[in-house]
Amino acid sequence: MVVASLRHICDRELTDDEEKKAIILGWCVEWLQAFFLVADDVMDESKTRRGQPCWYTKDGVGLEAVNDSFLIGVTTYRLLKKYFGEESYYVKILELFNEVSYQTAIGQTLDLMFSPHKDLDFTKFTLIRFKTIAKHKTAYYSFYLPVALAMHMAGVSDDKSHNIAKTILLAMGEFFQIQDDYLDCFGEPSITGKGGSDIEQSKCTWLIVQALDHVNDQQKDILKANYGKSDPVCVQKVKELYNELNLKELYHQYEESSYKQLMSLIENKVKETQLPPGMFQEFADKIYKRNK
Repeated sequence: MVVASLRHICDRELTDDEEKKAIILGWCVEWLQAFFLVADDVMDESKTRRGQPCWYTKDGVGLEAVNDSFLIGVTTYRLLKKYFGEESYYVKILELFNEVSYQTAIGQTLDLMFSPHKDLDFTKFTLIRFKTIAKHKTAYYSFYLPVALAMHMAGVSDDKSHNIAKTILLAMGEFFQIQDDYLDCFGEPSITGKGGSDIEQSKCTWLIVQALDHVNDQQKDILKANYGKSDPVCVQKVKELYNELNLKELYHQYEESSYKQLMSLIENKVKETQLPPGMFQEFADKIYKRNK
């Protein structure tokens, strides 16, 4: 995304040095994400990630994975200093990484508030709360960060451009997280690369929020009895209720309407800046109707 964004903004072939630096920034985003994911898998007690056993489950690793995640995280900042310490935009990207890390940590905190060892309180499972978690935990680092890095590289550092880009990209990140929630429950593990655990972990997902908005009293009792339980029978009962509530169809309707809203947002907002609308459209098209 960093390389593609820079190409769009510059609207020309990148020099070898520009492309190399954009690639390095892209890898710094990957290092930051790896830091988050290694730690997240420990906290969520996940078993697989991208089709492989989670790092902490490896023989001889265990909770040492927490320190490993710290090492991955701080390596990001060593790379930034090594390759960008002399660049005019170094402080800008350094502050950006710090801010995005802070926002993501807030999202993780909110996400953990609904972990299985806490009392299950469905009154806290609201659409506003879900959107807040999605914005902080996913959208900032997955969507805004790589584009904002390219903007700083290209000399686009004014607040207006960044605020408009952030508005569009955070909406895109929310769209992405809702897809993630759907795939966690209904996706094929051989394609997604991980087994779903949101139900067992009593996560505040788009699916549970929609379910609670459509259930009758009897169906709500089923959710109360089974949501947040690691027993496969309980998980299956929740999934059966999701099917009974026709959440698959509701999701596909949402996907269509959300994509149209995203296109409208891009069309109306980007014209207030010098940013190319094609950059945002490319990323939206890449995630539209994804299955992994």
